[in-house]
Amino acid sequence: MKEINTQKANHVNKNKSNHQQRPVVKKTQHAKKSVVTKIKHSNKPAIKKTQQANKPVVKKIQHEKKPVEDTAQIKSAEEVERPKVRYITIDSEDAGQRIDNFLLRTLKGVPKSHLYRLMRKGEIRVNKKRIKPVYKLAINDEVRIAPIRVSEQKDAVSTGLSIVANLEKQILFEDDRLIVINKPSGMAVHGGSGLSFGLIEALRALRPEARMLELVHRLDRDTSGCLLVAKKRSALRSLHEQFRDKNVQKFYHALVKGHWPTKLTRVTAALKKNDLKSGERVVVVDNQNGKESETRFRVLERYRGATLVRAFPVTGRTHQIRVHCQTSGHCIAMDAKYGHEEFDEQMKSKGLKRLFLHAASIEFTHPVTEQRMKIEAPLEASLERLLSKLVKE
Repeated sequence: MKEINTQKANHVNKNKSNHQQRPVVKKTQHAKKSVVTKIKHSNKPAIKKTQQANKPVVKKIQHEKKPVEDTAQIKSAEEVERPKVRYITIDSEDAGQRIDNFLLRTLKGVPKSHLYRLMRKGEIRVNKKRIKPVYKLAINDEVRIAPIRVSEQKDAVSTGLSIVANLEKQILFEDDRLIVINKPSGMAVHGGSGLSFGLIEALRALRPEARMLELVHRLDRDTSGCLLVAKKRSALRSLHEQFRDKNVQKFYHALVKGHWPTKLTRVTAALKKNDLKSGERVVVVDNQNGKESETRFRVLERYRGATLVRAFPVTGRTHQIRVHCQTSGHCIAMDAKYGHEEFDEQMKSKGLKRLFLHAASIEFTHPVTEQRMKIEAPLEASLERLLSKLVKE
């Protein structure tokens, strides 16, 4: 009985142990599954959160860097471009000229009307006092110029352009006071009226170190030859005075139509400028309302159907030599405004492509040495070739 009971007891205990182990195994597996499931489930959101958290940080850093750099660049650009008050002490070179002319030369790109307004408001002063545009500067005057933003030249003249580079070869005389240059035909003396630049702008590009370069006088766009350019204000004043006193002599060579009479040495027809609606300027003879004009002529060479003459303009009216030749019945070859169509066609057939008017020489007194100077400009090669094709009489 004891044994049976022991067996029964063992059997019962065994059953109990088996019964107790099964739920434990199930619980363990279930717990493990739950744990694994929970770990897997908890890892995924963690990764997602990390990725989501990282992305905004990167974006935020990039977004914060750009404005800092742009702001710094904008500030530095503003500091560079911000205009400042300028003080200029007048020396002997600038003394004697009107303040408005001085400002126009000094503040290139600022409209004249704007400069006048600044003077009226007292933004521009001389020796701490308000001044009028007609005020003439004196030595040691102190000019105060308020901050003015000067417009930048977008189309700067490039010294790499062949027409600009070739000007260096056309310089006939140069010192620290002036330049005499053989201006090419077809090049205006200054820019404007649709031209991006002219001879004076090109010279400034070639001589960037020059404090000033100003035209002393002018030549028509189609006329070639001697042209004076001042490098100092004192030289400009001296040469202008010589022009007013008729102490400057300019001699031109022109090929004209027909047989120029030997006795025709002086033409005095009065000239008047007319501005057409198209904007073109034409000069006509008007002895009643025109300005007194005088040109002296001398025959240099006679050709079949043409004459090479020397012209000396006593006065300096616009298109003076060209109109005086026209009114005398001997138009200059290839003159688009005052020429003779049939004569021009003849010269064109021989290779002439430009106006045959050349400022061959100029005489003046040097502003410093007071030496009388005569500078000569050789004829362009195309003009020499044309003359060689003509039959001399």
